[in-house]
Amino acid sequence: MTTTTAAPPPPVTERHTAARRAPVRSVHRRWTEHGLVFVAPFLLLYAMFLLWPLVSGVGMSLTSENITGTGGEFVGLANYAEAVRDPDVWSSLWNTVWFTVLSTVPLVLVGLGLALLSHQLRVVQWLWRLSWFAPFLLPSGVVCLLFAQMIFPSGFGLADQMLAAAGLEPGIGWLSEERHAMLSIVATTVWWTVGFNFLLYLAALQAIPVHLYEAAELDGAGAWHRLLHITLPMLRRTTGLVVVLQVLASLKIFDQVYIMTGGGPDESTRPILQYVYQQGFTGYRIGYASAVSYLFFALILIVSLVQPALSRRRAEEAAK
Repeated sequence: MTTTTAAPPPPVTERHTAARRAPVRSVHRRWTEHGLVFVAPFLLLYAMFLLWPLVSGVGMSLTSENITGTGGEFVGLANYAEAVRDPDVWSSLWNTVWFTVLSTVPLVLVGLGLALLSHQLRVVQWLWRLSWFAPFLLPSGVVCLLFAQMIFPSGFGLADQMLAAAGLEPGIGWLSEERHAMLSIVATTVWWTVGFNFLLYLAALQAIPVHLYEAAELDGAGAWHRLLHITLPMLRRTTGLVVVLQVLASLKIFDQVYIMTGGGPDESTRPILQYVYQQGFTGYRIGYASAVSYLFFALILIVSLVQPALSRRRAEEAAK
């Protein structure tokens, strides 16, 4: 009887070890060359705190989830159907759109005007720029409380004092009357945020070549013609950017209304985000609030895609 013995395994050489480590090193090299090692922490946090809540919110909007932990049954598109039929959703959405219309125009025009004025001033330019941009650095709570407690109180606020000094009748309910409440919030927002648009316009003005103005001046063009035919056309792209950013920011209004009026009087200033907050954290209907918020997100997405496309089309037509 003969027995066979298994051949001993070949010795592990350094060449075999290097061959095994080669794929690992190649993967590591690819990650390092493309910078993935450095952005991996950001991508992880981005996925945890933005992508996952976004996906989780979509799933939550399809359920009857309650903030107390009860419910959670799958209801399909019932929340979305209810939101479309809800008159409070449409009234809140109208308040949001109305605020966007009222605030966007002055924020663009005032920002442009301040930038033109600051660009022409030759005395203590830094002081003018700082004074016009400084309000933008203040927290929203500070600005809203300042206007609610010092500017707009009926009878003794600064706004009523200015009316009395001009010989007009004071005692206007700036934040308590429907016809004045939204305008007061718009005025607060313009004073607070116009500094950002001012800074964008000022940077664009400084980038316009000086020789264009010199050539136009030699041709006899006055200041008004230089403004209409050089400055404003050169600021067209900046204006498009400012309008898009301002519309998106105004659609997301919440702080000013919540602090200054609470959505009143008679829900005349309540924006859609405050209605989402009330449904989710006051009415405890997290599923329904999620559905309303995603419908509003779809609206913002449409605006953010349509506005640049329209601006690009106008630019192409003007180039022709």
